[in-house]
Amino acid sequence: MLQQTPAARVAGPWRAFLDLYPTPAALAAAPLSEVLTAWRGLGYHRRARDLQRAAVALVERHDGRVPESVEALRALAGVGEYTARAVAAFAFGARVAVVDTNVARVLARAVAGRPLAAREAREEAAALLGRRDPRRFNQAMIDLGAVFCAARPRCASCPLARVCAWRAAGGEDPAPASAHVTRRQAPFAGSDRQWRGRAIERLRHGPATAAEMHRHLAGLEPARRRRVLEGLVADGLVTKAREGFALAGAPRVAR
Repeated sequence: MLQQTPAARVAGPWRAFLDLYPTPAALAAAPLSEVLTAWRGLGYHRRARDLQRAAVALVERHDGRVPESVEALRALAGVGEYTARAVAAFAFGARVAVVDTNVARVLARAVAGRPLAAREAREEAAALLGRRDPRRFNQAMIDLGAVFCAARPRCASCPLARVCAWRAAGGEDPAPASAHVTRRQAPFAGSDRQWRGRAIERLRHGPATAAEMHRHLAGLEPARRRRVLEGLVADGLVTKAREGFALAGAPRVAR
């Protein structure tokens, strides 16, 4: 839920979601249409689909438990390098370094003083971790990047100012060109993401005929309207029959 979504926006839905699906088995058994409805307000609906697929894998391959290794976590749907390392480090105390956009800025600026490729960033972080407590180290690095070494850095008050490689060398900020450092997203208003969300929201209330869906998305030109709907079908979020559209896993398509 926290992927590309602020924690303040996640707090409420997270608790409600866990009330509905307290275990991987409960989530794995639910129809995807219900999971998508429970995901309301969080956007990026493929994450809900992937989370349920991951729950199915946990039930089928791991006796309903979350695995501890980065490799096993990476094999789950929707789990990338960062998420796998974060779960391994924070949930299980694994001695692995976590590199998100905050940590990547710290590494590029304070440690290397130059842009870093993804593997270089992980190697630098692992070297710094050493024998330190992985939970405390990783949380400290994330906090450094979030509070001081932000996109607009607060160098004057940063505790690493005296040892910062970029501050000593000067020159162009190395962080924006580094791997793991996220770029500014395109505006949400008017984007395909917004219209995909509108389509999902309509289908949360039940199946719709093709004519109803096209009327609901009437603000889009026809070619883009088709692209939005076809994209939802291709992503496995929506089903399409001759009669119309429904959320994946919904009982039937409107007639």
